[in-house]
Amino acid sequence: MVLLARARALPAIGGRRLSTAASSPDGAIGFIGLGQMGHHMAKHLQSKSDAPFIVYDKSAEAVARFRAAAGRQVEAAGSPAELASRASVIVTVLPESAHVREAYTGSGGILEGIRRGALCIDSSTIDTSVSIDVSQQVIAAGAQAVDAPISGGIMGAQAATLTFMVGSQSAGDFERASAHLAKMGKNVVRCGGLGAGQAAKICNNMLLAISMIGTAEAMNLGMRLGLDPAVLASIINTSSGRCWASDTANPVPGVIPAAPSSKGYSGGFKARLMAKDLGLVASAAKDSRTPLLLGALADNIYRHVAQDPGMADQDFGVVYQWLAGGTAKRG
Repeated sequence: MVLLARARALPAIGGRRLSTAASSPDGAIGFIGLGQMGHHMAKHLQSKSDAPFIVYDKSAEAVARFRAAAGRQVEAAGSPAELASRASVIVTVLPESAHVREAYTGSGGILEGIRRGALCIDSSTIDTSVSIDVSQQVIAAGAQAVDAPISGGIMGAQAATLTFMVGSQSAGDFERASAHLAKMGKNVVRCGGLGAGQAAKICNNMLLAISMIGTAEAMNLGMRLGLDPAVLASIINTSSGRCWASDTANPVPGVIPAAPSSKGYSGGFKARLMAKDLGLVASAAKDSRTPLLLGALADNIYRHVAQDPGMADQDFGVVYQWLAGGTAKRG
């Protein structure tokens, strides 16, 4: 039996609050995707749960690294199907829509081994239509599914302060998922039905991209006008221009020691993944006939940044270097 998190009120859509203190029938926990985010998330979930813990990743190195870091025994599965046959809760954290489809519906995928009544929590950021389709297939197989994309970056994953935006078929599914998500994050919010979590995530990431570009431009301008970057940042962060991109992940190296920019733009949210997310935004805007001006510009900028081999795998704050001239190839 999983040791449930202590009772804590979590916000839900419509002002309703749900507690993670409800009893749960969950047994073994399976985790698929041990990348930069998944490794830290799985570590918190495993350390705060009494249930057997099973992991799978295509990278044997990622699996070995996680098992070596675990405080107690962690089992490794040979495929998503094998993991699903042994787990009653399955968390997936994967890069793109194609990876999620493969993990769930491909050969050796979760649906080949899924147990009736199992709960699948997908914390990937993918196309809303793909998320809904995969969730519906899980439900048709007699299991439960929620989409629960995340915000907070690598630092949030390390500190277990992530925000989970959840889409679920019912409040009961949300309640069950919350017991596990609360061990990996600080805020768990039900956004609506299936796919609603994905919709909230891409809206958030569009604004994040826009604010990072704006912060980078403001910092670049100020420095060219002779301002010390630390002084300028302190002014912005105590004034109306303050945002997460300025006060937590400032893109200028040295301004915030803990920010990826001060670590060679490593250990953060990769520029190519931001470009991927903005592609999802563009697709959703087209489908919903929503006009985008700044969102479209941010999409264009990050597509160029992601095409630079020296910047694609760096934190998305590297857009500061691209705007300042850097080593990027201008399209």
